[in-house]
Amino acid sequence: MKISQSEVGNFDKYIEELQQGKILSEADIKIVCQKAKEILQDEPNVIQARSPLTIVGDIHGQFHDLMELFRIGGKLPDTNYLFMGDYVDRGSQSVETFSIILCLKIRYRDRITVLRGNHENREINKIYGFYDECFKKYGNEIVWKHFTDVFGYLPLSALVENTIFCTHGGLSPALESVDQIKGLNRIQDIPHEGAMCDLLWSDPEENKPGWGVSPRGAGWTWGADITDKFLHNNKLKQIARAHQLVMEGYQHVHNRKTVTIFSAPNYCYRCGNQACIMEVDDQLKFNLYFILLKLRQ
Repeated sequence: MKISQSEVGNFDKYIEELQQGKILSEADIKIVCQKAKEILQDEPNVIQARSPLTIVGDIHGQFHDLMELFRIGGKLPDTNYLFMGDYVDRGSQSVETFSIILCLKIRYRDRITVLRGNHENREINKIYGFYDECFKKYGNEIVWKHFTDVFGYLPLSALVENTIFCTHGGLSPALESVDQIKGLNRIQDIPHEGAMCDLLWSDPEENKPGWGVSPRGAGWTWGADITDKFLHNNKLKQIARAHQLVMEGYQHVHNRKTVTIFSAPNYCYRCGNQACIMEVDDQLKFNLYFILLKLRQ
């Protein structure tokens, strides 16, 4: 689905307004969410992504840090991006963050991949800030409902050049192959268990093999042996995921076959962590770029 020239102008205007620190009107949010759903519904559960591109982890409503991220990584459409979810909650500007991500997806659909995170779910973001922020900024829950309708359309994973498997959380004992992900019904709230839940909730475990019970109460922990088996079965080389606060902004585990990317610096405006984005060049080499810690009142 292509967007018309008049729509291009409208979405450029929305992007400019958001970059200036404004929020879109309720009517404009409805237009953005409707158009985003039309585009996202045509995308499969597993996106085939081409390098070079830049992989991004959790943002969590830290809008100014997202703007800094684009300054460091390059603006669309000059740089291709793969976002691994968690655009909302915790930070104070989830509305602006998810608005601009959707506008960029509509405007440059082939240049940006927008995956789902575990916070792109009604049950979670009603608790961790997004619902309250929408209500505070718009005086009702209508905008929150427009946004949450989009969440189910976000793809669950991506393959970069059939070499790097990207998803928000991690692996699942219910999934031996990437092909199995293609058959999941994603247009729903995230279930409390099963393959879709695990993709968005699981965490790697460095010190124990096999599957373990997750302290999060959803998903699993998985060891280096599970990574090796999954990569071998699917003829892949690497897993890239987000979901966990890591103080350096990135962390390699499982003999460097799994990498965590976290892109919200000074998470919750108090954690003191660095943040990172990972560029994958056309030779599939990794370059890490750091979003420097900026303390804000």
